[in-house]
Amino acid sequence: MKLLKWIISSIVMLFVLFNVYVYGSLLTYRAVAPHRTMFMLLRMHELTATRPEVRLNYQWVPYNRISPNLKKALIASEDARFAEHDGFDWNGIRTAIKKNQQQGKFASGGSTISQQLAKNLFLSESRHYWRKGEEALITSMLEATMNKDRIFTLYLNVIEWGYGVYGAQAASETLYGRSAMQLTAQQSAKLAARVPRPLYYIDHPHDKEIRRKANIILRRMGSAQLPDTDE
Repeated sequence: MKLLKWIISSIVMLFVLFNVYVYGSLLTYRAVAPHRTMFMLLRMHELTATRPEVRLNYQWVPYNRISPNLKKALIASEDARFAEHDGFDWNGIRTAIKKNQQQGKFASGGSTISQQLAKNLFLSESRHYWRKGEEALITSMLEATMNKDRIFTLYLNVIEWGYGVYGAQAASETLYGRSAMQLTAQQSAKLAARVPRPLYYIDHPHDKEIRRKANIILRRMGSAQLPDTDE
């Protein structure tokens, strides 16, 4: 019984300490760019075995140096209600739960931009429900400590777009040979279409699905609502 109590106490203490660390980091990220994210660290570790030649290409740029085209494309493709919700798209979550129940596995999470950012900053890619619970807690802290424009700025700068390629600036230079501010609407739509499966599309550049998705995103970009920004 004493051993069981010790184990439970240790788990609770680790949970508390981890979330204290997360909260402190989020307060820092309100003004300072992350040096690395947990997703970057795990992915780069993974690539040391499969692609040891890959080097981290992570370039932070301020919000006003990223094309409005890319911002609208990502809102249109990933989270149309980003500027309005509190971090969670409840309709999307209900749809994802039904889909998971039908498939008998955790296949979809209905994640918003805030949730994706929470995962990328601090968590792994595992699809267990406990991880989604921690993601929800971090998302709530994220929304409580930052305004929408800062959340979106972080998101734009840490998204994975290729092997070792993170953020809008690195992706723009790698894929189009131009800065993130110079991206056209078509280029932005194609970048946004890559987000769910960036490594797959790097390996399959002629996949017709990316063109189909990009065309859908292009049509939706006109109604994409961006958050207000002071940057």
